[in-house]
Amino acid sequence: MSVIGSDEKVLSSRYMQWYRFSRNPAALVGAVIVISVILAAIFAPFIVPHPDHAGAVVDFRSRHAAPDMVHWFGADKVGRDIFSRTIFGFRVSLLLVFGVLGVSVPLGATLGMLAGYFGGWTERIVSGLTNVMLAIPPLIMALAIGNVLEPNLVNSMLAITLIWWTWHARLVYRVSKSISAEDYIEAARMAGASNWHILTREILPNCIAVISVKTTLDAAFVILFGATLSFLGLGVKPPIPDLGSMVADGRQFLPEKWWEVLAPGFAIFYATLGFNLLGDGLRDMFDVEA
Repeated sequence: MSVIGSDEKVLSSRYMQWYRFSRNPAALVGAVIVISVILAAIFAPFIVPHPDHAGAVVDFRSRHAAPDMVHWFGADKVGRDIFSRTIFGFRVSLLLVFGVLGVSVPLGATLGMLAGYFGGWTERIVSGLTNVMLAIPPLIMALAIGNVLEPNLVNSMLAITLIWWTWHARLVYRVSKSISAEDYIEAARMAGASNWHILTREILPNCIAVISVKTTLDAAFVILFGATLSFLGLGVKPPIPDLGSMVADGRQFLPEKWWEVLAPGFAIFYATLGFNLLGDGLRDMFDVEA
């Protein structure tokens, strides 16, 4: 009976969480935007009018062409279709997000849990390293790494990942430190539960909500951060379409050729808005602070 009652409580809790999310129009809009960006990146070759323009294509007859039925968002300085390159640019942005957060989130969460649970020298080492990294302005660190290494997607991921894990470590450390002081954790120790069991079965499930919210919100910042590096010439190499480098290429022709900046700039805004709205919705859904 107790197991059935526990299952009913879990289902009820999950239903209330979904109810809060579904009643939040901004969160639903964010989810739709994020899904549309992901689908556009996956099916880019099938939905853009000029998929070959994602590569090293040159069409001088269409140089700086204004938006029309052939080039919906106009063409760039070598005649490539801006709409097609913008959609393909979502791929680079999402690869950066998955690459950076796929490494920094598990790394930061693991270090934060260990520091919060074990305390002592583990806490001092992790907290000290985190404080040192957080004292360095993220953009300065990324620029320094980008200047030393060859500009490409992998090195852009590395530059951002070296900074990003610290915020997840700090967040999870705070949560796990609080949970470790709970009576049921002490009861689990007294019952002979291993540290691995307590970390993975007791502490980690309580951190999932804040990790999910933080990761979703961070996706928007990673896209902006990656676009900034590419804008400064420290990101993806041409001719790979990248939203930040497209804005950098088009700005020299402002204001006459405004369309060369408008499309990739709006794409950056669209993607970051979607992840921010979705992250805020998840925060309300789980009722956590991140």
